[in-house]
Parts: sequence; C-alpha cells; structure tokens
Amino acid sequence: MKLLAIESSCDETAAAVVENGRRVLSSVINSQVEEHRQYGGVVPEIASRRHTENIIAVTQKALDDASVCLEGIDGIAVTYAPGLIGAVLVGVNFAKGLAMATKKPLIPVHHIRGHIAANYLAHPELEPPFLCLVVSGGHSHLIEGLDYTKFHIVGRTRDDAAGEAFDKAARAMGFSYPGGVFLDQAARQGDPSAYKLPRPKVEGSPYDFSFSGLKTAVVNLLHNASQKGETVEVNHLAASFQQAVVEILSSRFLAAAEQFGYRKLVIAGGVSANSGLREKMEDACKRRGYTLYQPPLSLCGDNAAMIGSQGYYEFLSGHTAGLDLNGIASLPIDADWGE
Repeated sequence: MKLLAIESSCDETAAAVVENGRRVLSSVINSQVEEHRQYGGVVPEIASRRHTENIIAVTQKALDDASVCLEGIDGIAVTYAPGLIGAVLVGVNFAKGLAMATKKPLIPVHHIRGHIAANYLAHPELEPPFLCLVVSGGHSHLIEGLDYTKFHIVGRTRDDAAGEAFDKAARAMGFSYPGGVFLDQAARQGDPSAYKLPRPKVEGSPYDFSFSGLKTAVVNLLHNASQKGETVEVNHLAASFQQAVVEILSSRFLAAAEQFGYRKLVIAGGVSANSGLREKMEDACKRRGYTLYQPPLSLCGDNAAMIGSQGYYEFLSGHTAGLDLNGIASLPIDADWGE
C-alpha cells in the first residue's frame, strides 16, 4: 500500500511517499528555518503563508522522486493535530482536496504518533509494545506504545517541553535559532560540572517533567553575572544545562521502564537528535541489557515520511476521515479517533 503523506504542523512543508508503513519511496522537506531565524523563533503567520506557497511543489517532487502519480497512490495521510493551527490547516485542506479529486481514503495522523513511527522506518524489526520517550520543542512525554494505534501516557511535562527549554536557554546564552542545535555543539566543548543547576521534580508524579525552573536558573545565572561584571563560560554553561536536561529525561525514562517491566525502549522527536541524550541512553541501555531504538538524525525532526508510516497503521485500524476533517491545535496522543 502506497501512501502520499503531508506534514505542515510547524515550519517544515513536507511530503513523502511511503509503502506499507516501512519503506520510504521519497521524502521532501522545505524548511523555513533561515527565514524564522531573524525573529528568534517560528512566526505562525509566516509559517502558514510559506506552507501555502510551497505545498504544491513539495508534493509534486515527492511524487516524482517516488516515480508514481496520484493514480498510483492508495491513500492520503496528513497531520491533523497537534500544531500551529494555521500551519496545520494548510496541510489538512490540501490533503482533503487531493482526497476528493482522486477519491482516495483520507487518513488523519497525530503528529506525535508520527514521531514515534519514524522508528518503524529505521528499524523494520520494531513492533509494539514498548516504552517511548517523546521529546520535542512542544512535547515531552513518556508513553506506552501498547499497539500501533493505542497509547498510554505515563508521564508528561508540567510546563516547558524539553526542546522549548533548550531553545530558550540557548537564546539566553546568545545562540541563534534553532538554539538547541548550537547548544548541543557548544556542550561538547564544555565541562558539564562547571555550573550547578537544579534537577526539578514533580511531587507525587515520579514520571512527570518540569523544565521551567531549570531554564529560569540559567537566565538568572546569566543576568546575575552580567550585573556583577563576571564572565560566563558559555560552553561550560551549555554543557551543564544539557547534562541537567539529559539526567532529568533519562532518569524518569529508566525508572518507568523498570517499574512497568519494559526492556524495549524507544526515543522519538526533535530532541532525540541531541548527542548527550543519545549517548546517555545508549550507555544506560547497554549496561541494563535493554534494547534501544532511536531514529537516524534525518528522521528526528518534522518530516512527512513518519506521517506516512503511522498513516498506514491508522488505515489498518479503520481510522479514515471525511471531507469535514478539521485541524486541531492541541490533542493528547492517547485520544480515540473522533474525539
């Protein structure tokens, strides 16, 4: 089964053709990073306009690269939630038009489910059940993947997502957008023990996260140093901050794996590209005898191939939509289809 997949939930206009949920025939991404960099982050209105301008060309290239035409496609998968609502609607309405014109099934896909499915593309042997850490700019969740379309949230952030904390701390340190990438690079040159930073916990919720206090600690440290005329070694601060985030994420992840009896662990989302997190989890899983799955760097960020992968399993579960499908800005990953 060949699906044409469309992703437009943030600042990447993406399209892909995926076969049977596991084989990528093409994947095209048009990134807006350079345009948004001058503003220090994604400007929703600009993102929506660029999606409108780019989506036809991106989709056509995905079809051309896969050497297939619309008649050879068996369904249209599209991200319908969550995301920047204007951006999401561009993809949803375009997909609805294609589905209506071709009379192909329209398959709605949850963006975070897509991030998890990126691992199916990289690891053909991976099947549920497993425990997954999803970390991105807008989400930080510990999720049980009970089946391809059934999930249970074990823990989540109570404030900032890990990726958001990375970007805000990076901006305070003087790095440009997207700050998490530059902070990671700087951290490799720094001493993670140079600055003492907090590891916040959520009382009564051992698997939940909190990053706002850690982010604020970095901002206050920089402000106080500036007021006193002191120099902050940015590489050391980046390393100290990254280590704190990685310890928070990995400690909850490993504790949940032990508590719920999982030996198959999965990492997904944009922050899964972070070198510190990847190295920490690889070492921890090796010592414990766990099997760790994480996507290649090319599949960590937003892309349509992951939507095509998850879309295949949504279709098999009977999750298709009519032309009344709407975009949704916020929706839990474990919501039943139609809620």
